Amino acid sequence: MNYGFIIDNRKCIGCHACTVACKAEHDVPIGVNRTWVKYIEKGEFPHAQRLFSVMRCNHCEDAPCIEICPVTALFMRDDGIVDFDQRRCIGCKGCMQACPYDALYIDPNTDTAAKCNYCAHRIDIGLEPACVNVCPVHAIISGDMHDPLSEISQLLAREQVTVRKVEKGTRPKLFYIDADEASLTPISTEQSDDYMWSSQAGGVGHFAKEAEARASEANPQKMLPPADAGNDSDDTWIGGDDPASRVLVPAGSNDLTTLEKAKQVVKEKARRVYDTPDKGVLWGWEVSAYI
Repeated sequence: MNYGFIIDNRKCIGCHACTVACKAEHDVPIGVNRTWVKYIEKGEFPHAQRLFSVMRCNHCEDAPCIEICPVTALFMRDDGIVDFDQRRCIGCKGCMQACPYDALYIDPNTDTAAKCNYCAHRIDIGLEPACVNVCPVHAIISGDMHDPLSEISQLLAREQVTVRKVEKGTRPKLFYIDADEASLTPISTEQSDDYMWSSQAGGVGHFAKEAEARASEANPQKMLPPADAGNDSDDTWIGGDDPASRVLVPAGSNDLTTLEKAKQVVKEKARRVYDTPDKGVLWGWEVSAYI
């Protein structure tokens, strides 16, 4: 067996039912999420649209979080689900650094790492994950990708799907139908600080207060790369001199297709209006003290 997810963006209405169901099923604290819905807006009134994308752990075949964990608190089950053992976790945040999808967080109640575990306890008794069960439009599809008769296998066979950060080589098992480039690529849109639970933007967990204090003392403008950035890198900025309207095209991706996509994102004036709070600085004085 090999479990995976499909998010059908043609159906998603951004209702957050999956987020609420996940929080209720796993008693997830306020300020952190195992699954969340990212909002992207494009265009200007009256020609504007809002896009939704469900984000969570991608249950990668080659999961970097498993490889970096020093105490094997993260592991892959025989059915392909990347699960974790909270009793073994030492809260080192190594998995958070390794994950390219920002799927892990430190539980502020237990000071241990947590993430979407595919509702493994429900799978073991023949039930679907809570988010799949509660979605009112059936935009989240789960199942065994090795079963040719399963819905997810049939969708993968006939629909064009996309994954996030394929260049990382993690072989993610969270697929999107009709996904938008501005939604799946984090650097395509600037992260705002004025949406729900933005007070957590400096960090979550026991390190939040110290991270927020440091962030308040910093000058955000100094953190923006200069317009001529790229002297020591092949990264390309598209969109002019205004930092709010520019998109970074990573090194090695300067082919015509990628550049055209970047230009299209700028032209559409895509902006992020809701996302999970930034976890802020993950490692502080604790690492130095530990070493």
